[in-house]
Amino acid sequence: MSGFKNILVAVDFNDAVGKILGYAEALALKFDSKVWVVHVADPDPDFVGYEPGPQYIRDFKADELREEHRQLQTMSNMFLDKKIESAALLIQGSTVETVLKEAKKLHADLLIVGNHKHSFLHNLLSESVSLELLKNGNIPLLTIPVNED
Repeated sequence: MSGFKNILVAVDFNDAVGKILGYAEALALKFDSKVWVVHVADPDPDFVGYEPGPQYIRDFKADELREEHRQLQTMSNMFLDKKIESAALLIQGSTVETVLKEAKKLHADLLIVGNHKHSFLHNLLSESVSLELLKNGNIPLLTIPVNED
């Protein structure tokens, strides 16, 4: 194995992000990898294409997404060693498919997710279509147990 050039970490704001990024950091330092920290925001049918609805509602949604992206960037900077090249990505869509699509686009060699009862992995295993996507995705998956508080 030649290592992991690109590690994609799918995070939710209620995950134990520090713990999950800790694993990503250890692997990234060992293999000199780039870490992509990805959060999938819920797709909002009212805002697809940003055509419908009053301007202030669209502005509010855009502000909300900008704020989530800023939080994501802050988390990356807080938990990842400065020597690690990293990028924070906020994307809208259906969580499982969007993460897998993004992983493919970024040529991810490893996908890291937290595992608890409302996690990406839980959703993945609840969606048989997504399970097929993962089986055909050819990306190693590292799951980090996250305790429920």
